[in-house]
Amino acid sequence: MLAGERAAWLRLVLTPGLGPGATRTLLDRFGLPTALFRGSVDHAALVDAVGTEGALALTRPPDEPLATALQRTQQWLDGGPRRSLVTLADADYPRPLLQLPDAPALLYAEGDRALLARPALAIVGSRNATRQGEQNAAAFAAGIGRAGWCVVSGLAAGIDAAAHRGALESGSGTIALMGTGADIIYPAGNRPLAAAIARDGLLLSEYPIGTAPLARNFPRRNRLIAALARGVLVVEAALRSGSLITARLAADMGREVFAIPGSIHSPLARGCHRLIRDGAALVESTQDVFEQLGWARALPAGLAPRAPQQASAEADAPDPAAAAAPLLAALGHDPADIDTLALRTGMDPGKVAAGLLALELARRVERLAGNRYQRLHGPA
Repeated sequence: MLAGERAAWLRLVLTPGLGPGATRTLLDRFGLPTALFRGSVDHAALVDAVGTEGALALTRPPDEPLATALQRTQQWLDGGPRRSLVTLADADYPRPLLQLPDAPALLYAEGDRALLARPALAIVGSRNATRQGEQNAAAFAAGIGRAGWCVVSGLAAGIDAAAHRGALESGSGTIALMGTGADIIYPAGNRPLAAAIARDGLLLSEYPIGTAPLARNFPRRNRLIAALARGVLVVEAALRSGSLITARLAADMGREVFAIPGSIHSPLARGCHRLIRDGAALVESTQDVFEQLGWARALPAGLAPRAPQQASAEADAPDPAAAAAPLLAALGHDPADIDTLALRTGMDPGKVAAGLLALELARRVERLAGNRYQRLHGPA
């Protein structure tokens, strides 16, 4: 993109008071943004399109805040060779986003834009995920990636981060839709992950450079996650969760919605169970996802994450925590506290605590809030 064209696109989307709807109207009526700033557009037609205030904002010289925003964006673009703008006029602008009435006219990108052409599945879930939930997200993401699909998520802590890591570790790309400017990584703990995505995947944001992590921006960002993917998989979610917003947006757009079931006692399973009651597909493996999507290609043997029932035999195999095996049998698949396990096994509570510590160190159980323990399945 030529510098003049890039500056015109930036000035259009950064002009105060012009939302995505007004921007689309201007592009439909007058063509590329360069035409708007040459002074050749009839003022009355401009007023008719975006009102008097909007027309004035477009025709007067950039004020100081707008000039600063333009300069900041240019500095960001110059700061990395894989940074770019994806506009509605670009051939690789993701066409699924055009289904949105407020599709962004411009996206800030860092990484491999070729991923925008790949079939994609979104994997989302709780920020306060259990270790088992993170393992499930990573395993499903790896299976999706190895089958040639792209994993889309939101770069949040917990399930999102695990899904991105699973996709990267599989050698496949992943797209992170950000709720901040592309220059601000949130949460800060995900900076190494974001750097890996910028190198081997794609960071994508509709928000101007410098946009801080404002609470209202994340639910709005979720519509892009839902639109970009052919389906949304919810791994763990409480009843009041942004992941459920993403799932409902996806359903409204005609996308498939999948959910992994969990313990009836887990608050993080209730959102998934609600989705399943409302019609989401219950899935236990990557193969389930592809079958529901109607994708004929079967996964190579060994790539599909195993269901908990399949993994439980491995969980009972001899290992450094074998002496505590009776505790695994007593724990079952639902969380329990030390006193409950002592009653089930007849063991002294102190021995139960010691056994649970051994299992925790061996990554066979996870300690939850309230000093309860939950069994882990699959690869640790």
